[in-house]
Amino acid sequence: MELFASPIYFLYFIPVLLLWLGVRWLGNKRKQSIIHALFGREAYLRLSGGPSRFTRMQTILFGLGLFFIFAALARPQWGIEVMEAQGNFAQTVIAIDVSASMRARDVKPDRLSSAKNMLRMLITHMRNERIGLIAFTSQAFIQCPITTDDDALKYFISSLQPDMLPAAGTSLAAPVKLAAHMLSKYPGQKGLILLTDGEDHTPEELKEAQTIAQQEGIRIIAIGIGTQQGELIPEQVDLEGNVLEYKKDKEGKTVVTKLDEKSLAELAAATQGIYIQYTTPAQVAARVQEALENLDKSTSSVSTRANYKNRYQIPLILAILCFLAGFAFPFKPRKKQSVPTEEEQKR
Repeated sequence: MELFASPIYFLYFIPVLLLWLGVRWLGNKRKQSIIHALFGREAYLRLSGGPSRFTRMQTILFGLGLFFIFAALARPQWGIEVMEAQGNFAQTVIAIDVSASMRARDVKPDRLSSAKNMLRMLITHMRNERIGLIAFTSQAFIQCPITTDDDALKYFISSLQPDMLPAAGTSLAAPVKLAAHMLSKYPGQKGLILLTDGEDHTPEELKEAQTIAQQEGIRIIAIGIGTQQGELIPEQVDLEGNVLEYKKDKEGKTVVTKLDEKSLAELAAATQGIYIQYTTPAQVAARVQEALENLDKSTSSVSTRANYKNRYQIPLILAILCFLAGFAFPFKPRKKQSVPTEEEQKR
């Protein structure tokens, strides 16, 4: 924390103070010269009494008042105040597959790493969205609740790893059901970005998931990542990223993972969404952003933020008190300075 939000104003105070003192000095010299010309030096001293401690005190008080004015402009701040933020946002959940098949390298550097790059790029441009994050295999788990905090979302996306969840396999129904639960409290049409290779080990549950998404007004943007030709799944890699061993099934055969576009396209079509085959992070992010443009928005309290309290009132009050005290001082000295007459000067 910095004590002053705009400390540059203290630099402005110095030339303004010098300018004010210079104008004050020139004004006094001008006044003296006029009185001297009209009445003579002795008359001026008898009328004014000469310099007094009251005049000096007024100068000090006005100078302090000027200082406190610039201190108020510098915006002193301390203490914390929590402010509630409101906004008009659409609601979207991102569900990303973290099963073992996402290690496949038919998309460089691998399916999951490329998907994470795309999502970070997408979130940077999604300024009018509340976004939640789900990681799924055969089960789905919330990684980040629905929020407008871009930094939090990017952090949780970066932490995604293949096989990070205790359940193996892949189920497309699981993330759809969990996303429907997360979005159920929001009105209007919502979005679900489903990013996976499409291999579904529980196809019998997919019809139910479609129905739930339709009832909740969820438009699914399904992104299929991988190739239809298929790719082996790395099981062990060395420190340089070279594959030491590929994944095998229970019978000892090497597993090949292939993109299943049919189930993803059907799921998207059933919810008035779209299916996107993964190409590059920038191209996919642009298409997803375009698909989400017409989602319904709602206004509500979405987050809180802590700010330092602005304390400009304190120096401003001190400035006013200094100016009032300066005006309250008498302009005449208590005792006039005695001026010798011409006869006394001759003696």
